[in-house]
Amino acid sequence: MTNTDLRSAVKGRVLLPGDDGFEQASKAWNLAVEQRVAAVVEAEDAGDVAAVVGYARRSGLAVSAQPSGHGASGDVDGVILLRTGRLGGVEVNPEERTARVGAGVTWGRVLAEAGPHGLTGLAGSSPVVSVTGYTLGGGLSWFGRKHGFAADSVRAFDLVTAGGERARVTADSDPDLFWALRGGGGDFALVTAVEFGLHPAPSLYGGRVMWPGHRTREVFDAFMEITAEAPDELSVWFNRMQFPQAPPMVAVDAAFLGDEAEGRALLARLDKIDDVIADKRGPVAVADLGDITAEPTDPVPGRSRAELLTGVDDAVVEALLGGPIEPLMGLQLRHLGGALAASRPGAGPSGPVAEPYLLYMLGAAINPELSAAVGGKQAWVVEELGARVSGRKPYTMLGRGERAEAAFSAEAIARLREIKRDRDPEGVLRANFPILA
Repeated sequence: MTNTDLRSAVKGRVLLPGDDGFEQASKAWNLAVEQRVAAVVEAEDAGDVAAVVGYARRSGLAVSAQPSGHGASGDVDGVILLRTGRLGGVEVNPEERTARVGAGVTWGRVLAEAGPHGLTGLAGSSPVVSVTGYTLGGGLSWFGRKHGFAADSVRAFDLVTAGGERARVTADSDPDLFWALRGGGGDFALVTAVEFGLHPAPSLYGGRVMWPGHRTREVFDAFMEITAEAPDELSVWFNRMQFPQAPPMVAVDAAFLGDEAEGRALLARLDKIDDVIADKRGPVAVADLGDITAEPTDPVPGRSRAELLTGVDDAVVEALLGGPIEPLMGLQLRHLGGALAASRPGAGPSGPVAEPYLLYMLGAAINPELSAAVGGKQAWVVEELGARVSGRKPYTMLGRGERAEAAFSAEAIARLREIKRDRDPEGVLRANFPILA
């Protein structure tokens, strides 16, 4: 097969090394991740997806799908990078409380369509992350404590198999593949659309409260008090922040599936802390859920690391609060539990998350020296935490150099590998974090 064959096989744009626009088209959303791909194909529709898979199989190549590349690992040398950002379309059925979205649709678009009906999807903190990529990795939502992983709400996938065939997969039509796709990553099929259940959200309350860094211990103590008795409808995240040329700051982010009066009462402990820099708490429109953390919506170079913690004791407090966080820009502790910790009939491979807290650390990676310093600080924090780090990680928060098995139980990874070998024996499909790597 030749590159001419690839261009003639699809309606969408095909870019090869040396073509104008290739370098830009091959970039991941995280600009610190390099992607040395053989070609970039911008699919126009599901037919293009099937054609690219067919071409790859005949040519002995692999295909890796990315709407935007938020979860990119860099493990794509020599593959065809399939951009699915043009696979749009959002269909919300308020009577059945469902949504069907194309593979390129972001959470911001879904929330804007669902919100007017008093409904929400199980979105995370960023409005520009694709629904499909996030859901294939499980999807940790603001409302996961109430409703579990985003993948638990999936009803059906439209997809292209590793054999190039188009199919609609449900729990009844193909139980094994359906199970694998609900949190096992993108190693088993190329999803072109996903249908999932929406959840009632007649009112939301939340926002960010920020203080100067000298209030860090007081804010942390308040965070621990609030989360000790928080209902499943409430999610609270603690943040230490160190931005360039700025003093240290500390913040609490919160989202509550309920009305303002109850939300204010649940977070009243925060009102006892002086020196507030900003208080953005208030009623939140579903469409504005992504504004709570104000994460960047344009590509940036960064280096992150996530760890699940078995609990918080004095050693954890010292490791997280004992000194400056530089060169990190952010250190975040998320309260988990609730439905995430429960055994859910019919759930995907992510399984229950027994750990009550998630630690997420982020730093800029604008050059190799800074990236190395950020990684060193992250490693130091983890070493200080010792046995409080469980070793397990959510799939969507795996970082470069980490492996898929860190996200699953031994039983789940064994089943995922069996399904991968059965459905894609030639290795035509390549996830961000391959199951068989």
